[in-house]
Amino acid sequence: MLARMVMQAPARAVTKPSDKALRDKLTALAIARGPSKTFCPSEVARDLSDDWRPLMDQVRQVAAGHPDLVATQGGKVVDPVTATGPIRLGLAGDRAQK
Repeated sequence: MLARMVMQAPARAVTKPSDKALRDKLTALAIARGPSKTFCPSEVARDLSDDWRPLMDQVRQVAAGHPDLVATQGGKVVDPVTATGPIRLGLAGDRAQK
């Protein structure tokens, strides 16, 4: 009896992306969503690796220094590095005034 072979795409390895690469991805996603729309920072990490959780601290750190983004939690502006739990990112603007 022949063993059945299953072909799977190779998993993307977790490599530490550059801060610039993360900043570019964050910017592109924020612009694609548009004003007054938000996204989860894990969307950026998931785009880079199947094992995305180890990238989350770096994604949040880069988001914190991004001048065009604001992080919110429950509709209130928060620091993406110190906030615990899920956050949302979006283009800075009127949300940054809250």
